[in-house]
Amino acid sequence: MPPEPHPHPVTADDVAHAVDLAVTTLRPALDADWDVPAGSLEWTCWETGEHLADDLFWYAARIGSLRPSTDEREPLGSSRRRPEGPANTITADKAAGPAGLLRVLADCGGLLAAVARATPASARAFHVFGVSDPEGFAAMGVVETLLHTHDLAQGLGVGFEPPAALCARALHRLFPDAPAGAAPWPALLWLTGRGELPGRERVGTWRWYGAPRAI
Repeated sequence: MPPEPHPHPVTADDVAHAVDLAVTTLRPALDADWDVPAGSLEWTCWETGEHLADDLFWYAARIGSLRPSTDEREPLGSSRRRPEGPANTITADKAAGPAGLLRVLADCGGLLAAVARATPASARAFHVFGVSDPEGFAAMGVVETLLHTHDLAQGLGVGFEPPAALCARALHRLFPDAPAGAAPWPALLWLTGRGELPGRERVGTWRWYGAPRAI
């Protein structure tokens, strides 16, 4: 089904919905090997889960700060589990296993949802893909969650296909170059180098556009 011509804005409820979908999708794989690669990524499933939680935390910290900055990165520390892995501020205790990792993911998702709900629409904060507003950071959280849940689902051997309307809202907010007429989920996978669309070359380098909507 093609995306709505004028989707509603991305909301805090969308963040919560996306993260709940992720946890629900991944919970049946608690006994799987989380040290295998996450889909086409070089990171393991465990590293990817931590990276996703870390993204959600960072987005909340950036736009929810009492003094959000539009011109610099947050001076938070980070570390890597191995040289090839992601640098994360937020990690999960490996002794708690995958169930603990999903708890951390739910915690960080709830944090971003709460921040997106409470922060004034006039707030602006830095992101490498452009200064953005609370809706933009909420949309980034939705996109990161859907894409990395896809990566994790591939690595762990579970199915995942998010609702078209949720994908359409995130596409409309962050990807002005989304192909017209394409179903939202395949379009999002294609735009981020994870899938194919008929008649189009596979995407290599990609980005989104976080600038606030024109009023």
